[in-house]
Amino acid sequence: MSIETTLHNRSDTKCELCTSADNLSVYPIPQSPDETANCAVLICTTCSEQIQESTELDLKHWRCLNDSMWSLVPAVQVLSYRLLHKCSSESWAQDALDMLYVDEETKAWADAGVADDREATLDVNGVVLAAGDAVTIIKDLDVKGANFTAKRGTPVRNIGLSDNPLHIEGKVNGQRIVIIAAYTKKN
Repeated sequence: MSIETTLHNRSDTKCELCTSADNLSVYPIPQSPDETANCAVLICTTCSEQIQESTELDLKHWRCLNDSMWSLVPAVQVLSYRLLHKCSSESWAQDALDMLYVDEETKAWADAGVADDREATLDVNGVVLAAGDAVTIIKDLDVKGANFTAKRGTPVRNIGLSDNPLHIEGKVNGQRIVIIAAYTKKN
């Protein structure tokens, strides 16, 4: 059975990201462990064009990732994870990343495609920070628009990386805030 036939059967002939049934094609996921159907997804033209960056990301379209990230298919989980990272400037995407659970092997595969796109984000000691790391704030920080100060010594778990390698995102006092990475120390 061909890869395309396998994917059509697996997806019920729908885009595995947005469930569209129009103009479907096989998308082999970059940095995959092999070239089988287990490392490819069936996607529509809209998703394909945005993934391959021939058009600007339509952040409203990618809200479909809130559903596709729960797929039981590792290839769909990997692609959803990578796309959520591309959309991480949006709070809904960051919240989805916070909720997303994948096993260690799948996360390593997913991270392989994310790490290539970014300049390293460093803490105060020059240690590379990654999404999901835990850090401690090393300086009192006034949080604009939130009327509180993030105190020195506050732990921030499960951080997110932003498009700017000088910043990270994390929850402090129940609110998601942007923090200057140089004001943190990796735990």
